[in-house]
Amino acid sequence: MPVNKTCSGLQDESPTQNFKKFEWHITVMEKGVTEKSVTDKEHDTAISLLESYGHAQNILLSKAELKQAISKGALWLTPAKNKKQTQRLRRVKKQLLIGDELHFYFNSEVLSMPTPPAKLIEDLGDYSVWYKPYGMLSQGSKWSDHCTIARFAQQNLPNERPAFIVHRLDRAATGLILIAHSKKAARALSTMFEHHQLEKHYQIIVHGDHRKRPQPDIIDSDVDGKKARSTFTCLAYDEVTERSLIKVKIDSGRKHQIRIHAASIAMPVVGDRLHGVADANEQCNLQLCAVSLRFNCPLATEVSPESDQPFIKQQRFFELPEILKPQLLPRL
Repeated sequence: MPVNKTCSGLQDESPTQNFKKFEWHITVMEKGVTEKSVTDKEHDTAISLLESYGHAQNILLSKAELKQAISKGALWLTPAKNKKQTQRLRRVKKQLLIGDELHFYFNSEVLSMPTPPAKLIEDLGDYSVWYKPYGMLSQGSKWSDHCTIARFAQQNLPNERPAFIVHRLDRAATGLILIAHSKKAARALSTMFEHHQLEKHYQIIVHGDHRKRPQPDIIDSDVDGKKARSTFTCLAYDEVTERSLIKVKIDSGRKHQIRIHAASIAMPVVGDRLHGVADANEQCNLQLCAVSLRFNCPLATEVSPESDQPFIKQQRFFELPEILKPQLLPRL
């Protein structure tokens, strides 16, 4: 099956080994032949076409290496019948049609990244609640999605279900995150987050003694030109480490909001190399954790005793177990 091919990327001097990063864009084409009359079976599946193209480019990835990259989300398909619907493709034996486009993104550094395990807090069918550990991504890239919480949930829940992200935590942050398992649930939960119809509490460990600050200490200043409010309350102080444990409530969800607001009042979060005082040599991870979520579930309802309101939304409250929350511990 003839193909229209493009290739770009970076390779080492030897094209057949130590390759690090490249991308292929392949359009399946055969002039004068319709989809139903294609008889060339040699390269009519995604895996066989990639193998053939790799040989032509002198980039000799084995079938096992190709399959592993595909399983980690490196392959995308733009179907001929809908050019606006490019999606990840994991079926290596997917039959290709004339006009289909394959996009293969290979980055050895990304694909070799380990996947830290998340912990299931509760499975409610339409959505689930997870503890996202340090280093796990909320969202993937064109290169892969194997290190994301959504992919981990999809692979580790009973009766494998689709997984949709409805809100995010920074890669360096830890804590509670919701994953939707249907488009309906994703829309409802995303709307809830967009309209701030929930309470989100975090705990951070910061440098210094902040017991004498106003309690609570409300910071109401814009982040990236958008309104943002954070409320800080000091829970404890450790004299050995000279660090404080702070409870944080946010009424908005701007990127890096807590870290920016904390740094603005001389309360830098431990391990924050971007907005705080940590440097590249500091061993401690970012000490920021989403510890609780409270909301009226937009999906679940229960019977109300009031006759004029037959259904009311169920309130949901999820709190992280103490063992997973940030701890004020002496330096080792």
